[in-house]
Amino acid sequence: MEQQSRRSVIKNAVKAAAVATAGAITAEKISAQTSTKLEKRSPLPVTQGAAAPQTGPKPPFSSVVAYGNLIFLSGVGAHFAGTVQEQTAYVLDQLEKTLTSSGSSLEKVLKVSVFLNDIKDFDAMNSVYIQRVWGQLLPARTTVSPAGGIPGNSLVEIDMIAYI
Repeated sequence: MEQQSRRSVIKNAVKAAAVATAGAITAEKISAQTSTKLEKRSPLPVTQGAAAPQTGPKPPFSSVVAYGNLIFLSGVGAHFAGTVQEQTAYVLDQLEKTLTSSGSSLEKVLKVSVFLNDIKDFDAMNSVYIQRVWGQLLPARTTVSPAGGIPGNSLVEIDMIAYI
């Protein structure tokens, strides 16, 4: 067996201590992350003052729900007459506002689902969609045309999953 100098023994001990310390810190971080209780919540800030008057029955869903650092945005449609490009721009604007007020952005979107009233509108919708700033990596996306159409006579409806 090769004899080691006192200096190399100390150097190796320092390296081993650094590795052990880094491992302990990493384990502590992982433990802290997993010990936080995950629960479904609203990421939107609580508004001050009286709530806006309800103009109809409350829909049976939440527009946005958070779980951990993920946020899930319900589908948004455009319930006005217009082209699919105009409606797509409106829907993306509304979703971006919700993302921003929830502490996220289009750059943090992981998954998008697009529902078109007519699949022939795919290229027109895509011409508006691609102009948005999605970050370096585009989100995963599904685009379909439901057989029964989209509720509210919208030409397009979009929902998203993002992180905060």
